[in-house]
Amino acid sequence: MLAISTGMRRGELLGLRWEDVSLERGMLHIRRTLTRARSKVALGELKTPKSRRSIKLTQGAVEALRAHLSCQMEEIEQMGSLYQDNGLVFATQVGTLINPNNFIDRSFKPLLKRAGLPDVRFHDLRHTCATLLLGRNVNPKIVSEMLGHSTIAITLDTYSHVLPNMQESAARALEEALR
Repeated sequence: MLAISTGMRRGELLGLRWEDVSLERGMLHIRRTLTRARSKVALGELKTPKSRRSIKLTQGAVEALRAHLSCQMEEIEQMGSLYQDNGLVFATQVGTLINPNNFIDRSFKPLLKRAGLPDVRFHDLRHTCATLLLGRNVNPKIVSEMLGHSTIAITLDTYSHVLPNMQESAARALEEALR
């Protein structure tokens, strides 16, 4: 839910801490990413300076995060002293960083299967978010900022397949304005 409604990268999601989330304001702040060095995972710097950003959450995302927090609190209580509280939004059963490959194999792929959805890459959720926003005529600059692209040109080059429909809308708008 969070991936498709924010366009966050997998590492950004897995590096997200509860201190970065304001459920009351419906905002989250991307400040770090999960990185892999050799066989270890750690929290590290973001891809680019523009990757450091704030994203307004949809009401559905806020509700999903509230439900997730409630489940997580129950799991923490059950684990007791075995739980290592790192403040992660998405953590292993004992509170540690999730290996990205394990996340895909153990969580994401089975979720797609249970939902009867096609086998897609996790990154496709990011593309879907951008495509949905651009298809709804959200300003490409806003989409670029939301995705954390270093320039609007990256957004426009990557999602130009969405723009032909927008061209038609622009032509109609100009016709109406010039009447």
